[in-house]
Amino acid sequence: QMCIRDRIVAAAQEERFSRQKADWRFPKQAIQYCLSQLPEGVTPEAVAYFEDPGLKTRRILNTARSLAPRGARLWPQMLKTLRALSEDLPRQLLEVAGDPDRLFFVPHHRSHAAAAFYPAPFDRAAVLVLDGVGEFSTTTLWSGDTSGLRAESEIRFPHSLGLFYSAFTQYCGFKVNSGEYKLMGLASFGEPQYRKTILNNLIDLRPDGSFSLNMEYFDFDKALSTTSPLFEMLFKQPTRRPDAPITPFHMNLAASVQAVLEEAVLRLAKTALQVTGHHNLCLAGGVALNCLVNTRLQLELPALDRLWIQPAAGDAGGALGAALDVARHCADNKPSPRPTISTRDGMSASMLGPSYPDEDIRTALDALGLTYEHSDDPKLLVQETAEALGRGQIVGHFDDRMEFGPRALGNRSILADPRGTETLSRVNNSIKFREDWRPFAPIMLADHAAQYFEAPSDSPYMLLVTKLKPSYRGVDDLAQARARGLNTPMDLQRAVTSQFAAVTHVDFSARLQTIDPSDGARAGAILRAFHTLTGCPMLLNTSFNVRGEPIVCSPQNAIDCFLNTHLDLLVIGGYMVRKSAQPDRMLKKIGRMRFDAD
Repeated sequence: QMCIRDRIVAAAQEERFSRQKADWRFPKQAIQYCLSQLPEGVTPEAVAYFEDPGLKTRRILNTARSLAPRGARLWPQMLKTLRALSEDLPRQLLEVAGDPDRLFFVPHHRSHAAAAFYPAPFDRAAVLVLDGVGEFSTTTLWSGDTSGLRAESEIRFPHSLGLFYSAFTQYCGFKVNSGEYKLMGLASFGEPQYRKTILNNLIDLRPDGSFSLNMEYFDFDKALSTTSPLFEMLFKQPTRRPDAPITPFHMNLAASVQAVLEEAVLRLAKTALQVTGHHNLCLAGGVALNCLVNTRLQLELPALDRLWIQPAAGDAGGALGAALDVARHCADNKPSPRPTISTRDGMSASMLGPSYPDEDIRTALDALGLTYEHSDDPKLLVQETAEALGRGQIVGHFDDRMEFGPRALGNRSILADPRGTETLSRVNNSIKFREDWRPFAPIMLADHAAQYFEAPSDSPYMLLVTKLKPSYRGVDDLAQARARGLNTPMDLQRAVTSQFAAVTHVDFSARLQTIDPSDGARAGAILRAFHTLTGCPMLLNTSFNVRGEPIVCSPQNAIDCFLNTHLDLLVIGGYMVRKSAQPDRMLKKIGRMRFDAD
């Protein structure tokens, strides 16, 4: 991540370049990209890292010592991690910094807090950071104002809401550190029948939001599993295999842990506002990507004026926060005054990644012998794309700078008409190659959102959940579908429909993204043209990738995804590539690739 004082110049994750999802290796390619965005002749004044390796080493050693001889199976991995922290990481960072005096280690939760507060559109706020674990901290509360950030309180490892939620993620058969959003989506299918069981046995949740876990049920501090055998005994079910059916038990358990998480964060947020005396709240850390939690905060905190969530809330955003924190202290070791931002945040709509000129795109297309059309008229390209969407085609859209963070917000997106009952299964089965019950998100014209959706209807980063208004819903609802004996996610999803079935969940909720075409993004112009053409002010928007791979970054990534899926049209830079116009040898590639589970 590259910052010039308080201005964010560039940000990107290593996985987008390496094509290895959640790539935790040293981010050489991402660093190279960020450095390439500096003005000519400018060199970095400082290099910041989003963690203190010394403190993290101490926590790992203290935990191992306190649990020994339990946890011995983790020792080989622990030794590898300690060697990386004490030898590899300092050496690699020094190669980038060039001078040890230019290298800064910013504590993990301070990095998250800085990423949440400094780009926010206000200059005073309570800041809440919630994740798995930093060095020692798992939950921290901060006060932010024009002088900077002040730590107020913390909860320490092993007591962690992030790890608590990850344990249920694993137990329900999803991947830890990537499947948590599936657990969140599954919660809508169930009822919180196990809420009291969780509160009575697994977590001591206090009125102020502070909490402690009953570690008899968790093994993430001493074993390869997040849960102990007692976890299965408590719920009287074995851990679900990833390929096993999802049953009503899993739906109800997901709903239960989601309810407990929402309750905990709501209490913590109330405390944060009370302790700091502020009326704005900023969030960061992986838990801040839980859209259901965020919506509860937006709707149920009477003392809250404005909520702002760092769109790259996970560790990628932590790197950004470290850079922002150090950038404020580079001038004679004194903090610079923080500019007051009246309405817009400092994230440049999260469009902080690489862009590619049409020359590079054409070279990639020609190398494969693809047939394409080029237009020098942006309005014509927008109109033709909208018309293709209106005919029911599914479009891979690649334009300008890549998004930073886990959400595709239009520049690296797959777009489709959200109406029609078959769109959901078509995109899931033939393009994304993922579970067929998972809904997609709507991208919506901001000035029409309140007409179709209940509050909150302002969501530029796809970090809130709202519900479709009753007049656009189908006649069936979840309770009626259950009463008819339907009990699998896909059966329920098919039964509970709306006028926009591909982008609403089984409870008529949607992870909404609002967009203003006046911002200049081409996706917004396509959406406006689609609305003019069809009367529908929204499109299906999902990330331009397939199951198990990162969002596409380069033209070659986009072309590969287009050729190996059933996308109808690729709109990339100034080019349109129609699947129907390609030679037969290219069409034979579709569906031949095998994708890792996500």
